[in-house]
Amino acid sequence: MTASKSLRALREAIVLEHLEAENEGEFEGAVGVFDHARWEVMATGEVIEGRAAVVGYYERVVAAGPRLSSRVVSLHHAEGAVIVELRLDGDGVGGRSGVFFLFDGARLVGKRVYGGWEEKSRHPVAGMAAPLLSDGNRT
Repeated sequence: MTASKSLRALREAIVLEHLEAENEGEFEGAVGVFDHARWEVMATGEVIEGRAAVVGYYERVVAAGPRLSSRVVSLHHAEGAVIVELRLDGDGVGGRSGVFFLFDGARLVGKRVYGGWEEKSRHPVAGMAAPLLSDGNRT
């Protein structure tokens, strides 16, 4: 395996480990794969920086409900990123999200989330920014 292929395989394994931990609700594990935990939520402009802040973000999202799970639809490699399209499913919500996992070499240093879940019941989730609906409007 060439160095390029082995780096791609390593990056992909890190991303898949992160996504699996998220789906299992193991947020310390999800954050643990990052060399530096930094989330950028593009729909709201929110930046969450640091391990404790990101775990706190997960806890707020789970407390606000509903519980979501994700499934990889497609995965692509770029120079400094792994780009993943996800299908999101949960009670009363669903949607697709594009996520850029940002790397410095083999080190995972950030996560940039585009899009997200759509509310099927159109009720706001307490304490969280209203999601974009498929028509581009907010709830």
